[in-house]
Amino acid sequence: MVVHDPFPWGDDRSPRTPWADTVIYELHVKGFTALHPEVPPATRGSYAGLAHPAVLGHLTSLGVTAVELLPVHHFVSEPRLMQRGLTNYWGYNSLGYFAPHSGYSSSGTRGEQVREFKSMVRAMHSAGIEVILDVVYNHTAELDELGPTLSFRGIDNGAYYKLSARGARRYADYTGCGNTLNVRHPHVLQLIMDSLRYWVTEMHVDGFRFDLASALARSFHDVDMLSAFLTTIQQDPVLSQVKLIAEPWDVGEGGYQVGEFPPLWTEWNGMYRDAIRDYWRGAPVGASTVASRLSGSSDLYQSDGRAPYASINFVTAHDGFTLRDLVTYERKRNDDNLEDNRDGTDDNRSWNCGVEGETADPAVVALRSRQQRNLMTTLLVSAGVPMLVAGDELGRTQHGNNNPYSQDNPVSWVDWTSTDDPAGLLSLARRLLALRRSHPVFRRRAFFTGRSVRGTGAKDIGWFRASGDELDGADWASPACRTIGVFLNGDEIAGRGPRGEPIVDDSFLVLLHATGDPVQFTLPGAPWAKAYAVVVDTALPGDGDPGAGSLTPGDRVALTPYSVVVLHATR
Repeated sequence: MVVHDPFPWGDDRSPRTPWADTVIYELHVKGFTALHPEVPPATRGSYAGLAHPAVLGHLTSLGVTAVELLPVHHFVSEPRLMQRGLTNYWGYNSLGYFAPHSGYSSSGTRGEQVREFKSMVRAMHSAGIEVILDVVYNHTAELDELGPTLSFRGIDNGAYYKLSARGARRYADYTGCGNTLNVRHPHVLQLIMDSLRYWVTEMHVDGFRFDLASALARSFHDVDMLSAFLTTIQQDPVLSQVKLIAEPWDVGEGGYQVGEFPPLWTEWNGMYRDAIRDYWRGAPVGASTVASRLSGSSDLYQSDGRAPYASINFVTAHDGFTLRDLVTYERKRNDDNLEDNRDGTDDNRSWNCGVEGETADPAVVALRSRQQRNLMTTLLVSAGVPMLVAGDELGRTQHGNNNPYSQDNPVSWVDWTSTDDPAGLLSLARRLLALRRSHPVFRRRAFFTGRSVRGTGAKDIGWFRASGDELDGADWASPACRTIGVFLNGDEIAGRGPRGEPIVDDSFLVLLHATGDPVQFTLPGAPWAKAYAVVVDTALPGDGDPGAGSLTPGDRVALTPYSVVVLHATR
């Protein structure tokens, strides 16, 4: 069906939020509003539902600048799922690269979904929120050689798909989904580029997150960062101007490419996720690794001229435990997927706080709440672009299912009925994002240097142990270094203002304490600061605000077991 209706875009324009100021919120079009009590029942779970004022109000009050929508290209369910009475909920099984998924339309499916999608984008833009699409160009819904013939296989199988060296009737599968699109073929590449440009020029979206992007960058078999796909995007006058995010891995040999994409791209930083989870669960991760991830991962991105915002930082994503489940379950509970719990990956970087599964034990509940707050606080004070997952700020649970791709039901949908914010996550997230928005020291556009700022004797970043002394060589290598102070010096943020003046901000000291014992942290003195004030303490309820109070260098801050304290430093 070809649709070309005039749409009243009016003065719609992209917010064009700079990468350094971006906060991404990953959500599922249906699951985000399917249970929302303020969205009319007729539009719940639809593009129109996302445009509802109550939904936009939640996003803007939280501090989100961009939504990243799970796939909205029209998709179908795999036969094996339908045979079990299930459906493909996530949508990573694309059939039409130019069609908004009709199942998310509340107004009709004979072209009305196009207008409804555009209306949603226009509403998001009017609220200052960018729209980023999670796109799946690495494989299609035709699956392996035993899958259904729906489109490309029947047109030109050998052109559209990478074929196996074992025989032309089989596929080279770098995606784990049965086939891999042959992006080397000029017509296939043209199809993808035309699709991308369509969503930017006709639908006004602001960027893309490329699922299994390494598969798209493979030339013959190896991942090639000079591939036709990456080179064409780099040169395209439309696509080179929008946000581009790579999931920098696939399931093939040599597919893990974190830190390897070209300068135009940002990347889901899987190393950030792993290091921060390891630190808070007590795994043997060195202080140097944690420091690299907190400060923007210069070891991954600096050498090829990229900035800290090349790192999309996250601790949870749609494919894994929610934030609440991450600290509740040691092992996956995917039985509802009817695959004998064999699907998904056992998340050995979770920590269930000593008790497996849900519990009413007040001590365990309090510790789990604090660990959620610790992970969220760490994420939102780190250099780079933070990505939150819809519902994590509300304590959403999937009851231990870390692969609910086939759960189109309340297991996956956001539960809006819990309004008391028992873990204080919503109020804490709002406060931290407001702090981040107000202070460019958390949104650096260049990497820290470790050198003194303007001859003051204080470096642009400092790392401290609990004694108040700077970390030394032994500390950096030791996984036993579990209490770390990070001083973010705002005297001169890298970059210049509109008149060429250096950007100056306040300074902050972030104390991270990942052990089960309380500790006293001695505040560093000259040349670092003259005075301090605690602005966030994850051991406190609500938004973590301790109220007024002033501390001086040499004072000791009592750190609760497993907690984060953020202090404002007067220089």
